[in-house]
Amino acid sequence: MIGFSRKGPFAPPRRRRRRRGEEGFTLVEMLVVITIIGMIMALVGPRVLNYLSESRVKAAKIQIQSFSSALDLFYLDAGRFPTSSEGLGALAHPVSGVASWNGPYLKGGNVPNDPWGNPYVYKQPAERAPYEIRSLGSDGQEGGTGTSADLVSGQN
Repeated sequence: MIGFSRKGPFAPPRRRRRRRGEEGFTLVEMLVVITIIGMIMALVGPRVLNYLSESRVKAAKIQIQSFSSALDLFYLDAGRFPTSSEGLGALAHPVSGVASWNGPYLKGGNVPNDPWGNPYVYKQPAERAPYEIRSLGSDGQEGGTGTSADLVSGQN
């Protein structure tokens, strides 16, 4: 009996059986998933960025309140607020001419920058208060609106 071999130029192509776990995704399926993820990010992304900017403003307000409390403690010990030239650094390091300095008045012993990485501006005396603490906002310049607006002690 003559047998036919599957080898040769006229042999039908072999079909590979897929084993379990070797199934994959088609290009169309991948494109659909990527499109859905892109649509979700387009809807959720702006909200997340808005929450981030709002949280920085809230953090700056909390830091300004913390500085105000520390300045009140400094005033109780020294009988005066730090001058503009001494700045907020007087809350972290002893100041010459103040014998009753009981600091550091700030946790960690240093003056942190605002949430945008800029130093706080301290002014003493201020126009309507004994002192003013100001964060210049996200733009790092005086003035502005929105998240780039200045945050000033004593204002909501």
